[in-house]
Amino acid sequence: MEINVLIEEGLIVKTEVDWLQSVMEKTLLAENIPTNIEISLVITGQEQIRELNREYRGKDRPTDVLSFALQENKEGGEAEAFIGPPDGLLHLGEIIISHPQAEIQALERKHSIKKELAILIIHGILHILGYDHEQKEMGPAMAAREKEILALLGKDIL
Repeated sequence: MEINVLIEEGLIVKTEVDWLQSVMEKTLLAENIPTNIEISLVITGQEQIRELNREYRGKDRPTDVLSFALQENKEGGEAEAFIGPPDGLLHLGEIIISHPQAEIQALERKHSIKKELAILIIHGILHILGYDHEQKEMGPAMAAREKEILALLGKDIL
């Protein structure tokens, strides 16, 4: 698996890149995703995520996580690559997390920043894989799967 992590320049993030990659890898493995994939995670600030949220979702406010899939879902729900990857890696997409928003939510929910980041990573990956909580019938299944994967990660990672 190729898991790329980029942290916005000047942003203070105390969580280790290795830890972020580990959460992503374990989430992908829990979803039985083959190991010949590439996925990216960007940790950013409120202004950058606000701009992206406005541009891509039409919502002019910060959000916690955005996902950009590089796959199309066919009618049967099976993902299909836009273009066959010359490097042999299936490029899944990119997850963007607002670190300041994650900190706010961790305080509100009375848990660690690591747990909040793990929740947002899981949420973002599930979106890339085709889950959509905004579809009424899929919302409960997505929430349940998020909890299952979080439990699989175990207390030692959080």
